[in-house]
Amino acid sequence: MRNNIFLIGALVLMAALLLPTVMPGMAGAGPLEDAIQKAPQGTGKGQVDPKAEAGYLGIPGGLKINPVVAFLWAVWVGWVFSTVGAFGGIMAGVGHISVFGLGTYAKTFKDTAPALNKFITDSVRVSNQWLVGLSALVSSINYAKQKRLVIPLGISLGVGSLLAAFLVAYTTMGKIKFSEYQGYFGLIVFIIGGFMVYEMTPKGQAKKKAAKEAVKAFEAAVKQKGDLSAQGVTTTKFNMARTEISFFGQTFGFSPVWAFVGGFFISAISSFIGVGGGFLYVPFLTSVVGLPMFVAAGTSALAVLISMVLSIFNFMIKGVTVDWLLIIVELVGIFIGSMIGPRTGKYIPEKALKYFFILLAVWVGLDYILQGFFNIKMLGS
Repeated sequence: MRNNIFLIGALVLMAALLLPTVMPGMAGAGPLEDAIQKAPQGTGKGQVDPKAEAGYLGIPGGLKINPVVAFLWAVWVGWVFSTVGAFGGIMAGVGHISVFGLGTYAKTFKDTAPALNKFITDSVRVSNQWLVGLSALVSSINYAKQKRLVIPLGISLGVGSLLAAFLVAYTTMGKIKFSEYQGYFGLIVFIIGGFMVYEMTPKGQAKKKAAKEAVKAFEAAVKQKGDLSAQGVTTTKFNMARTEISFFGQTFGFSPVWAFVGGFFISAISSFIGVGGGFLYVPFLTSVVGLPMFVAAGTSALAVLISMVLSIFNFMIKGVTVDWLLIIVELVGIFIGSMIGPRTGKYIPEKALKYFFILLAVWVGLDYILQGFFNIKMLGS
């Protein structure tokens, strides 16, 4: 009952805060109009052709994104995030930057119209967050039903993230060039990939006996098609000094205070690059807290949900907008992918999920570091 109250409260908070952000964006942002007017007119790169048909964000002659590709990629993003509790924002960013071509398009304005370059950068950051926010909402509900979500821990992380999300939005909006954004995006992802490699080594696995035992019991129950919720997450102790939960016969404990601190720093990094932070929450939950991946995914989703609410609100209330037609198409795909993820992820071994996580981090991280800081594209990117 207590867990349901926590979840309902989080969802109500999201609805209350996100609803007002739609109106400023749909009304047509003044900063965007100013940036378009200041851009040089013409048909060349880095120019705006006032006679051409509107493209991305309503920019005359702007990039046009195939809605079918956007939908299919969004399904993939929703599946990834809801399966591992992370990398949804990274994949959303890869879609907007590389698959849809917004990275190349934004860079054409780097020297000719820097204000427009930075506005597109902020728009991509917020677009990523809209996708991750919906996926986190759907995933949180599904994982809660399966009792694979530590709600007190997710709330502690999420509340800690609120202040950081507020500070980052108000200190970086309109100040980051797309190349800088892409470079830092890649650097942070690459570092996390390296940390995950360490976690797979014998030394990194040494303190995870309880998590290993829980994983074995969970995977055995899946094979036997047993009742997973019967041995799912149950809060056995709850106070500000230490909270304990049980999962498939194993006990895990954490300090809500330290979870709050961890949520602050994780949100500061993730809000800067415009993602949910699951790629940081999951290593924190598996390595620092010691939770098995099957529980970390759902708990990460709830923490991301809370942080996304305030981050989206902060960016959009200050004038950043998104391409609403594109976002609506993507949100439909996100919903479908997020419904599939929790239902298929339980059949994938934990090691396979981690190796998948590492490969994504190394590939995306290295590629974006080279492109953002050195203007070098990896083979096939």
